[in-house]
Amino acid sequence: MRIEKDLVAAAAAPLVLGILAEGETYGYAILGRVAELSDGRMTWSDGMLYPLLHRLERLGYVEASWLSAPTGRRRKVYAITADGRAELAERRTQWQVVSAALDRVLDAVTPTLPPAEARA
Repeated sequence: MRIEKDLVAAAAAPLVLGILAEGETYGYAILGRVAELSDGRMTWSDGMLYPLLHRLERLGYVEASWLSAPTGRRRKVYAITADGRAELAERRTQWQVVSAALDRVLDAVTPTLPPAEARA
């Protein structure tokens, strides 16, 4: 299944903030967590993630710091801020409203839609 670009874009910030609310982590771990949470149906590139992380950092929702990995290499890690937690709570409320409305309309029209194989 292919997920539309604008749907991915709308979900990207709350997804990343939610992942960071689980704990401080680095970019490639975020990419892995997105894939894990979506059962492999969403795969993001670093070209999509890092501009988002930088924007969230500029907005004050995320803090970045450098840590030394066990290999001795430096790794940039990201953590959610108090403002980021507040933004995540707001986004959650927004998604709940949108999701409930979408569920209601889809539940109302689903019986009239032809099976997926007939639409293909």
